[in-house]
Amino acid sequence: MSMNHEHHQHDGVDDDRLAQEPYGDAGSLNRMAASATLHCLTGCAIGEILGLMIGTAAGLASGWTMVLAIVLAFVFGYSLSTLPLLKAGLAFGAALSVVVAADTLSIATMELVDNAVMAVIPGAMAAGLVNVVFWIGMMIALTAAFFAAYPVNRYLLQRGKGHALTHDDHRGSRPEGPRRLIPDFSTGALAAVIVSFMIGGLVVAMADELTTDASATHGPSQIQHG
Repeated sequence: MSMNHEHHQHDGVDDDRLAQEPYGDAGSLNRMAASATLHCLTGCAIGEILGLMIGTAAGLASGWTMVLAIVLAFVFGYSLSTLPLLKAGLAFGAALSVVVAADTLSIATMELVDNAVMAVIPGAMAAGLVNVVFWIGMMIALTAAFFAAYPVNRYLLQRGKGHALTHDDHRGSRPEGPRRLIPDFSTGALAAVIVSFMIGGLVVAMADELTTDASATHGPSQIQHG
């Protein structure tokens, strides 16, 4: 009997209680929901921008470029959640199946809202990567996507689903061997990645526009002086 009781406990916490209150209080639940949403948002942002870069460089039509960006958003979104599970010791197939079940709804919500907002902002969809309108539009769209996906993640976490599945699989794990080399992605680090990505793109776009304006201004004057 005692062995059976121990089997249903983890570090003194009953499994039934853990299923009902997986994160203890509302504050912990909110923080976990924000972290889960940020993981998805980072992957979506990297995937979308990389997809747009590839599509633009390859000369793809705007529709195919959007499809590529969405596919890569899912790929990178899944990847950021899969790595911690691999580090915890899960096999790749098992880790990926858990992540697909946990994060698909969150990423899909983000992609729907993100693309809808970009479509509403005048000129954002047609703007190239080296364009201030694109980066400002992307910042607005990703912010809206975060706030749309946050309640989805919180709802799933509250019921022990969604990102809770990945959280349970790497809780208290101690990676050994090569798995130690897999990097950790804290919430702060992910936020820094997104902000740096956005600011970097915006700075490059502004520099390009300033250079273009300067060339347009000085070109005619040089001809007149000649």
